[in-house]
Amino acid sequence: MTARPVRVLVVDDSAFARKIVREVLSSQEGLEVVGIARDGLDALERIAELAPDVVTLDLVMPNLDGVGVLRALQGQAKPPAVVIVSMADEESELGVAALELGAFDVVRKPTALATDQLYELGDELRAKVLLASGRSSVAPRRAVARAPTGAKADRTRLLLVGASTGGPQALTLLMRALPQDFPVPIAVVLHMPEGYTESFARRVNSDCELEVMEAYDGLALKPGRAIVARAGVHLVFQRKGEGWGCKLDALPLGLAHRPAVDVMFRSGAALAGAGVLGVVLTGMGSDGLAGSRAIREVGGQVLTEAESSCVVYGMPRSVFDAGLSNAVAPIESMAALILQHL
Repeated sequence: MTARPVRVLVVDDSAFARKIVREVLSSQEGLEVVGIARDGLDALERIAELAPDVVTLDLVMPNLDGVGVLRALQGQAKPPAVVIVSMADEESELGVAALELGAFDVVRKPTALATDQLYELGDELRAKVLLASGRSSVAPRRAVARAPTGAKADRTRLLLVGASTGGPQALTLLMRALPQDFPVPIAVVLHMPEGYTESFARRVNSDCELEVMEAYDGLALKPGRAIVARAGVHLVFQRKGEGWGCKLDALPLGLAHRPAVDVMFRSGAALAGAGVLGVVLTGMGSDGLAGSRAIREVGGQVLTEAESSCVVYGMPRSVFDAGLSNAVAPIESMAALILQHL
């Protein structure tokens, strides 16, 4: 029996963008575009009428924007999965808010102009819509108990965290649960479109006790500070006086992600040796696998998020299946597990 195609609703206030998105999705076997909507209010009506599996959602629209649509969907028993399709620099704050409200992922429009350059989003959009269709919505996450304060770092000197799809929600919960006096520096790689990481770091900084900043060259690593890698460049570390600092590097080229969790993990392992603790959270693919192996080879430790709380159990599964995970926990217990491994 042939499987029912994934039903997709395309929402965008640009007629040209709707045309392109509809064409690229319709070219994928297993996807069926069942309707279009021109703004947020129209989208809510069409969602109620058509019950799509996935919605591709523009953020800046008249009458009701994409964030407003997501807020309205939160009251539904079984809302569709939502993939954001937007510009980055102009809409990064809205994009981060959308991810926090449960959007599955973001696909960046290569241009705001009505040109054929929009076709460049095709492969990424098709892949993310298919992935999103495997679930009806971002699973609600339970409140996270705050980790105890005053922990001592006996062995661990550096905490490195990697995440992808579902990562904004997971990282926000993790950072909220860590105490202000967290005893070692933290660095994070999160796969996001260029232009989004600064807004993400700023929002998390306002929502937790840690100091959260986007990385820049020379930024010092210090206890109580969490550094978020900048989208588009790798994050590595170098000696800075008696401590460590950040270095942003376009190399190596040819990797699926930039920044890559593997690159950060390898750099941390080379710098801190057995004093590095890696954490691999929700995300598709296997970024972090090679880096976790490098951490274990120098005597460091690796923790992975449990399948039960992952939006996509890809990255942590690759590490777990390779026998590289020292311990596993759902996201609501990860902060406590981290403190146990300091």
